[in-house]
Parts: sequence; C-alpha cells; structure tokens
Amino acid sequence: MKRLALASVAFYLLTVPTARAADIPVDLELILAVDVSGSVDWEEATLQRRGYVEAIRSEEVIGAIRSGANGKIAIAYIEWAGTYLQRTVIDWTVIDGPESAQAFTTTLTEAPIDTGPWTSISAAINYAIPMFAKNNFQGTRRVIDISGDGPNNAGRPVTEARDVAIAAGITINGLPIVNNRPGPGGLRSIRDLDKYYRDCVIGGAGAFLVVARDFTDFSLAVKRKLIFEIANRMPPVEERGVTRIQAEQPISCGAGEMQMRGGGQY
Repeated sequence: MKRLALASVAFYLLTVPTARAADIPVDLELILAVDVSGSVDWEEATLQRRGYVEAIRSEEVIGAIRSGANGKIAIAYIEWAGTYLQRTVIDWTVIDGPESAQAFTTTLTEAPIDTGPWTSISAAINYAIPMFAKNNFQGTRRVIDISGDGPNNAGRPVTEARDVAIAAGITINGLPIVNNRPGPGGLRSIRDLDKYYRDCVIGGAGAFLVVARDFTDFSLAVKRKLIFEIANRMPPVEERGVTRIQAEQPISCGAGEMQMRGGGQY
C-alpha cells in the first residue's frame, strides 16, 4: 500500500504541468479517448468516428470555440481497448475555426481504426495523463473525454487511475454508450452504465457525463457534450439524455472485473 501511494505521488509530480514561455495559450486542452474494444464492432466504431467528425465540424461547436477568451482549443484524439492497446490517432492540434476543424476531421476520417480485446478505461487514463505535460499548450482547463460502451475489466482499478488524474488537476468527463447488444462471447454490458461512469469514471472540477442511448444517438450526444465542455458549463438537469453528478445509490466500480470472472472479453 505504501509503495502504491509513493508511486501515485511520483506519477502525479511527473504530470503536473509547468508553464513555459513558448507554451501557446488556449481555452481548453482536450483529449478525446474513444473505446475500440471487442464490444465495439466495425460499424459501431465507424459511427463513433463519424459522430466526432460531424460534431467538430458543426457550426455550434466552432461557435463555442470562438467564444472563448483565446478563441481556440488544443485537441488530441486517442483510441483504446485493453491494457496493451492505446493509440494516438491525432496528436495535439489547435482548432480555432472551420478550416482547422476541417483539417482535423479529414485526418480523422482517413485514419485506420484498430480494435482489440478487453476494456481498460484505467489504461486509457494512464496513457492520456502524460500527454498534457508535453503538449506545448497552456490551457485554463485540461479534460479527458472518455466514451465507451462497457465498464473497466482489465488493468488497474479505474478509480485509482481516475484519482491520479484528478490529483494532477485534470477533469474526466464521460460519454457512456448504453446498449444491450451482446459483445464477443455473448456478454452484454452491465446495467446502469451511466451510473457506473458517474460513480467510477468521471471526476474533477465541473465533471459531467452525457448519455448516448445507442451508437446511432452518438453523433448528437457528442456534439452536445463538446459544446458544454468547450463553453465550460454544466448541462441542465432536465435535458434529455444528460446525467449530472447526483446523490444516488452508488454502483460497484468492480462490476466489469466481476463480470469477467465468468470468462469472455468485453
């Protein structure tokens, strides 16, 4: 336990950013971390990609970017699955208007999609945290935006990775994709995936989640979520498909690991 605590402190110290004269000021440093695990088939992975492309190109998202004090954000796009699959699809890029948004989304559209077994949200967080320390940007906020359709079932406990990110001043927001389609081996995702993301994944200043009711709903959900993130405001409670942090019965943060004890990959 003592060694684990010391390791977490050391990791935190390595990831705390220090302002440099050459750092470019932006309103937000944002990592989009997208699930491509075995439960996400080719069609669904393509729908996720298309959702981000359409959202980033949209007038509403570009308007939110331009409304900031600096009028620009820095964004990176990563895909992840199990403990050994995390990939930077697009490294840090400035988006400040339609042209840069178009260039970013064109690159994203043309990039190949890799998939892999298992679901390690914790490994995705571990992979994302150091990216902030070496990106040459200085944002007023740093956010990891995690989208996925299942719970953590590989690697370290998701709450440990989340807490390291929060200690480093990083906010984690979530976009759980709720669906009941069986994954490989016939496994289905856990019930109340939105509550799992609320209790176990998101955290930090202003953290929130937006729920996609299925993969076809993803495009609208991600656009809505990006607008809230970029504008630095919480979604209204009454808005359909949006959940805010609230006091309810907590869900087990080991639900994914317990599910895997019966075998299979999700």
